[in-house]
Amino acid sequence: MNWNKWVRQGHRWVSIAFTLVSAGIFLALGLGEQPAEWIYMLPLLPLFLLVVTGLYLFVLPYAARGRAPEKA
Repeated sequence: MNWNKWVRQGHRWVSIAFTLVSAGIFLALGLGEQPAEWIYMLPLLPLFLLVVTGLYLFVLPYAARGRAPEKA
């Protein structure tokens, strides 16, 4: 696999982790438990990774278009 496929696959797995962590926090709140304050910070790392990889994947087609040779 090349670099772009690794980033895309990593983005998918991180999004699953982010969803599970966020759902777990909402589930704990729904059960009436008050989780510790640091629990609310858990989604920030996956969210940061999602922003970085998402921006990379967003810019990728535009960068590829700029590198392609111009057709006559």
